[in-house]
Amino acid sequence: MSLDIQCEQLSDARWAELLPLLQQCQVVRLDDCGLTEARCSDISSALRVNPALTELSLCGNELGDAGMHCVVQGLQSPSCKIQKLSLQNCCLTGAGCGVLSSTLRYLPTLQELHLSDNLLGDAGLQLLCEGLLDPQCRLEKLQLEYCNLSAASCESLASVLRAKPDFKELTVSNNDINEAGVRVLCQGLKDSPCQLEALKLESCGITSNNCRDLCSIVASKASLRELALGSNKLGDVGIAELCPGLLHPSSSLRTLWIWECGITAKGCADLCGVLRTKESLKELSLAGNELGDEGARLLCETLLEPGCQLESLWVKSCSFTAACCSHFSSVLTQNKFLLELQISNNRLGDAGVQELCKGLGQPGSVLRVLWLGDCDMSDRSCSSLAATLLANQSLRELDLSNNCLGDAGVLQLVESVRQPSCLLEQLVLYDIYWSEATEDRLQALEEEKPSLRVIS
Repeated sequence: MSLDIQCEQLSDARWAELLPLLQQCQVVRLDDCGLTEARCSDISSALRVNPALTELSLCGNELGDAGMHCVVQGLQSPSCKIQKLSLQNCCLTGAGCGVLSSTLRYLPTLQELHLSDNLLGDAGLQLLCEGLLDPQCRLEKLQLEYCNLSAASCESLASVLRAKPDFKELTVSNNDINEAGVRVLCQGLKDSPCQLEALKLESCGITSNNCRDLCSIVASKASLRELALGSNKLGDVGIAELCPGLLHPSSSLRTLWIWECGITAKGCADLCGVLRTKESLKELSLAGNELGDEGARLLCETLLEPGCQLESLWVKSCSFTAACCSHFSSVLTQNKFLLELQISNNRLGDAGVQELCKGLGQPGSVLRVLWLGDCDMSDRSCSSLAATLLANQSLRELDLSNNCLGDAGVLQLVESVRQPSCLLEQLVLYDIYWSEATEDRLQALEEEKPSLRVIS
C-alpha cells in the first residue's frame, strides 16, 4: 500500500487523517506538502511502528536540520527496513549531515539516498561520508546534485567508492568540482571493486583534460550503463579521447548524455564510429551542440547501418535546417530501432517538416515519439502532418509546441486525429494560440476520443 501526495498543503484535519496511514504504508511520499519541523515528530513516531516501510520521500518540504533529525530518529527503530530515503530540497545544511551520518549505521537496509538541492557543502559531505564508510552501511545509490560541493569533497567520495563494492550509482551533477575533483573521483573508481551502473557528472566543470580518465572508467567498468556528461566543455578533442573507451569490447553503455558539450560535426564523426559498432547504445543526447547539417548527415548515415540500434536520439538545438531533413526522412523509413526523435528548436521550416512527413508516412516507420517544437513551421505543414497521422501506425506522441500554427492548421490536425485510424495518444501544443471555437473543438476531441490527451 502506498501513500503518495504531492503539492498539497495539508490542514490539521487532513494531517490527522493521514497519520494512521503513515504507520501502515510500504511507500510514503509527501512531496511539496508544506511540512515543517513541527510535523516531523509525528512522522518519526509513526515510522517507529511501521515495519512495512521501504520508501520515504519528503522532498520539497522545509524540514531543516532539526526536522530531519526528528525523522531519522524514527528510522533508527530496530524494526525499520527502509530501502529508499529522499530528502531533496529540504533546507538541510552541512550541520545536519552529522546526525544523518550517525544514523546510516542503523539502516543496513538503506540502498538509495537522495540529498540533492541541499546546501551541504564540503564539510557536510565529509561528515556524511564518515557514515557511508561504516561497515553497516550498504548504500548503493547516492544523489548529490546542487549541493554546493567543490573538488575538496571528491577525496571523501573517492574513499567511499573504494570501500563499497555494492555501490551502483553516483550523481554529483551541478557542483563545481572541476577538473581536479573529477580526476580524484575517476581514480577512486579505478581503485574500486564496485560494479558502477550510472555516473552523472553534468555541469561539473569537466574539460577535455578529464576525458582520458573517463575513457578508462568506461573501458574498465563493464557494468556501466549510463554516463551523463552534459553541459561540460568536452569539445571535439574530449570526445576523441572518450570514444576509445566507448569502443572497448567490455563497454556496454546504454545511455550517453553529452548535451551542450561544444561538439561539432568533427566530434560527431567520432561518435558515429561508436554508434555503428556498439549495439548496446540505445539512448544518445547531443542537444545543444553545433552539429549543423553535416553532423546530421553523418548521424543519419550511421543510423542506417545494421550495427546501429539506437532507440532514442535527442538533437534539439543543433543548428539543423531543412537541408538535412531528407536524410532524417530516410532514417524514418528504413531504420527499425529508432523510437524517439527530439529535433525541436532547429530551423527546419515547412519544407523540412514536409520532408520528414514523407518518411513518417511510409509503412515501415516505427517511430513512436516525435518532438518538433519551435521548428519554424506554419499552417502550411499541417496538411502533410494530417495526412501522415492517418497513414502512420506507430506514432503515439507528437509535440508541435511554439510553432506559428493558427486555427486552420490546428483544425486540420484535429480532423485527422479524431479518425479511428489515427493511433496518436498525445498531442502537445504549448504556446500556440487559437480562437475560442478551436478551443471548444479541442475539448470536444478529448471527450470524443478518450485515448487521446491534448496538452496545451
